Amino acid sequence: MSTVASRTFRSTPGRDAAQTWIAIVDLLTQGKSGDARTELLAVVGTAASVIADQAPKDAAITVTCDGPRTRIYCLYDEDAIEGSDANEDPLGFEPLKGDWRISLPCLADDLVWVQSALKQHSTRITARDLDTTVPGANESATTKSQTLVFDSKGFLGS
Repeated sequence: MSTVASRTFRSTPGRDAAQTWIAIVDLLTQGKSGDARTELLAVVGTAASVIADQAPKDAAITVTCDGPRTRIYCLYDEDAIEGSDANEDPLGFEPLKGDWRISLPCLADDLVWVQSALKQHSTRITARDLDTTVPGANESATTKSQTLVFDSKGFLGS
């Protein structure tokens, strides 16, 4: 299993959705300019739409790379104003190292147009239904969960 870092950003009304995405881009690029930053800023409108819909409230923006995985959530309404649950601290690793990918959670009604809009600017930044999780480093998209079956006769017999 891979290491996972989590960050929580204050969003609307603490800052607007586009400013929230730019703060996330600053975290991921560690404030450095370059191709990754350009690619992330190219999708600011689409990412801001996802953030404005509050999709990353409970479903993470997931960043995978050659290092640890990063999960990014957003706070909204009173939680965003108060900000006590926010954690926008820099990461102790390079979150876009090597072959990086970003998966944005999206409302089912918007998924088709968001995927299409992202595809125009990037192959690394994609959208998924917010009820779908991103497989872990050692999992595949077809991994099935195993159900625990309790063997009471075997348990009580020992």
